[in-house]
Amino acid sequence: MKIHFKRLIFISLVLLLLIPSGVLGKKQVNNTSNAEPLEFRNASVHDPSIIKDPKTGTYYVYGSHIDGAKSTDLVNWDRFTNGYTTPDNKIYGNLSANLAESFKWAGENDSDSRGGFAVWAPDVFWNKHYVNEDGTKGAYMIYYSVSSTYIRSAIGIAVSKNIEGPFKYVDTIMYSGFTNKEAYDRNSVVNKHWENTNIADLIEDGVIDEVNPDWFTANGDYNNKLYTNAIDANILQAKNNKLYMTYGSWSGGTYILELDKKTGLPKYPGKDGKTEDGRMIDRYFGTKIASGYGRSAEGTYAVYDKETGYYYLYITYGGLASDGGYQMRQFRAESPDGPYVDAEGNPAVFPETFDIGVGNFPSRDDHKDIGNKMIGNFLFKRDLGEAGTGIGTGYLSPGHNSYLIDEELGKEFIVTHTRFPQQGEMHEVRVHQTFKNSSQWPVPTPYRYAGETIEKVSEVDVTGDYKYINHGEEITGKLTESTWVKLNEDHTISGAVTGTWKLYDNYRAELTIDDGGTYDGVFIRQYDPTSQKWGMTFSAMSDEGIVIWGSHVKASSDTELVNAIKQELSTSFSSTVISDLTLPTVATRGAQITWESSNPDAVSVDGKVTRPSSDSENAVVELTATIQLGDASETLTVSVTVLKKEAGGLSAFYDFNDGLKDSSGKKSDATVTGDRLNNTGGRITFAEGKVGQAAKFDGNSGLRLANGLITGDTYTVSLWLKPEQITEFTTTFFGAETVNNWISVVPKTGWGNTMVWSHNGDQWYDAVTDRVIPAGEWSHLTLTVKEGGVVFYVNGVAKYKGTNFPNVFTSIDAEFGLGVNYWDIPFKGLMDEVRVYDGLALSADQVQSLYQNPSQAE
Repeated sequence: MKIHFKRLIFISLVLLLLIPSGVLGKKQVNNTSNAEPLEFRNASVHDPSIIKDPKTGTYYVYGSHIDGAKSTDLVNWDRFTNGYTTPDNKIYGNLSANLAESFKWAGENDSDSRGGFAVWAPDVFWNKHYVNEDGTKGAYMIYYSVSSTYIRSAIGIAVSKNIEGPFKYVDTIMYSGFTNKEAYDRNSVVNKHWENTNIADLIEDGVIDEVNPDWFTANGDYNNKLYTNAIDANILQAKNNKLYMTYGSWSGGTYILELDKKTGLPKYPGKDGKTEDGRMIDRYFGTKIASGYGRSAEGTYAVYDKETGYYYLYITYGGLASDGGYQMRQFRAESPDGPYVDAEGNPAVFPETFDIGVGNFPSRDDHKDIGNKMIGNFLFKRDLGEAGTGIGTGYLSPGHNSYLIDEELGKEFIVTHTRFPQQGEMHEVRVHQTFKNSSQWPVPTPYRYAGETIEKVSEVDVTGDYKYINHGEEITGKLTESTWVKLNEDHTISGAVTGTWKLYDNYRAELTIDDGGTYDGVFIRQYDPTSQKWGMTFSAMSDEGIVIWGSHVKASSDTELVNAIKQELSTSFSSTVISDLTLPTVATRGAQITWESSNPDAVSVDGKVTRPSSDSENAVVELTATIQLGDASETLTVSVTVLKKEAGGLSAFYDFNDGLKDSSGKKSDATVTGDRLNNTGGRITFAEGKVGQAAKFDGNSGLRLANGLITGDTYTVSLWLKPEQITEFTTTFFGAETVNNWISVVPKTGWGNTMVWSHNGDQWYDAVTDRVIPAGEWSHLTLTVKEGGVVFYVNGVAKYKGTNFPNVFTSIDAEFGLGVNYWDIPFKGLMDEVRVYDGLALSADQVQSLYQNPSQAE
């Protein structure tokens, strides 16, 4: 699954490396009575695996793409890695040389990783028994993955006496995706025959007698319905101090192997067999402990809890993208190799009835009832009139977690990465404290850890109104928004669900939901990032493994809430409008809002905006809201101006014959940026162009064009390019309403040819052509958009036609650039004759004319 979404991971990683992600202060949090807003310093580490340095007390998370961060308090994080830099890689030194043996099989400039690296999901473990080359004992061992396709991967080991590295390569211990014949993947020269893995050495050394014929299909391909993708290693220390490695992603499931403590190498079973409960033991891969048959399941993390005597197994279902429904599941066992079961007793290993043959089946959700669902997509929605700003606090696709039992603190934590509603593929690390319910299942608290400690609470503390989340069992990309419930003084529950509640043993919670079962957990005061206040929460799990959360909201009178709604509405509207408005009809606690419009033809009561024609005047509209909650009522009138349509035509023309001027005279001159649209320090020179002179981009600089070049859903962009080099994701023309609403004309991406790429909130759009424009030659690119219809031309020929192109430009001040965006490697080469038309989509004949006659005035 990780390979399927390589493009999303790449973009989100680059974005987070280059845009501040809520970088705030360093305040240490110690008590929940602090009235001051808390500050968090965030980090982006995908697939975070946590380890605590016993010498310094510092916490580290290591993740995919050679990323990592550290913290002294689990609240503020600092990145200490430098990604795929080589040779001076902070984790691996000379990356290419150090991991060369692993890269022979997968992960470097090969197949799906062509043009870069694919180093995934490491786990770092302190092994006091490891014998170093100099004879000393003790080392930090990093178990990393390299991958080239969704099944051709490998797991390797490197060691260091320093927790931050650099780590020196030791061995590659597990391979997958091998065949019983000579075979090659697309864009690869790697022969996938099993003899090119460590299996050949294991047979020669007598560890394994011969290959298992079941590893292969009838035609000699890898049998991935039964056997796994060698990725996502996790090191488990058992109660008898034995070491184990769990690993595996999608495909044939998750396996476990015992490790030699002195070397960290696997103790391969050598022979096939079955466990007492009938699970597979393979001579090479080990014992199957979870999932299988191509269903979504990856990111295994196992931990032994000496307090309960259980081994807890965490695993993630769904797809990792923001719309993929990534979510954490939980099982437990009394032995490290299982059998693992969920709260209902469902085995973690999927049944044979799931077998539909070899392949990956990412759309299937027939395993949704298996595993306790810890956290899925959710939003504690901030309704209009409530404290704070924005939409509220929530996650999209939280997953691939690790787990920390911190004996020094006396606390336990689940550590994950997550994306966020309306923020695209941006992701950050989040840490949640967990507490065991009465059935000894760890249950995560609703909000990120802010230093809180559980304490005795009273019934007065916990009664009142709560935002309520039920995580359910579904594997879905849909967002679960909070509803309202009330814990009444008579121990009844009213609101979105009904039932009864109980506080016992100082802070423990029991909620019985009518027709929904009984949930057991805790009440704990936590920090709400939306209101920036401490408040009571509850978190509980049912006997069916379903988790519910509640977040207490301060009581307010109807009059106070209506006035708060009115105040927020008064500042919610721009004075000028060119696109539809959102006119809310419901606000906090169910308050109702009705609307009247002085000019429904311009702005209807449901927010539909109709711009006057270009030969008319702007329309001034008064919108009146009536707000009602109980007996409280208020009215508010706001005035907006609906701008008339532009008379469709040339918005700006940068021909570079007179420097960076807009030769149409309609917009301001272009300005030089550094290597991103929003910084400085670059240098643009000029050279012989397609017509006259062209702008020369050095690969470290770009141009920022005038704001507001495009102000609607109909436009044309035309430009000539002569790339000196072709680099993936590099933009030529870029326009953005926000960092999550943009279009980009791209010479090449990792999965497509020359294309137009767009992102609009959570919607992606790829207008892909059949070629990559050549380096060292002039090419003419034209994009036309008309009310969702899109055509992309290369050298005057339509190479893509589509519908439902996103309407990105919904204001008059969108930002535009040439050669740079907010994230990627800048363009290197020449650009000339850049034309932008607003309100006009050129015809095919007009595009052909621009191609044939590039020197024409407009």
